[in-house]
Amino acid sequence: MNDYVEIPWQKLSPDAFQGMLEELATRDGTDYGEREVSLEEKISQLRKALETKRAAIVFSPDTESWSVIAKD
Repeated sequence: MNDYVEIPWQKLSPDAFQGMLEELATRDGTDYGEREVSLEEKISQLRKALETKRAAIVFSPDTESWSVIAKD
């Protein structure tokens, strides 16, 4: 990813945060391994990763898109 701006999830309203998690969990190509994972479980995993700082929400001004990336 090129230059991006990290967006703290705490700055989002609860509704915006939930909507973002739902949109990300339903994106095409999202792979959670060999077993099927429910939408609720995907959302829960994403929320936990963000809350524990294992992932971050980033926005790319170049592409005007956002994503969640893993953090080291």
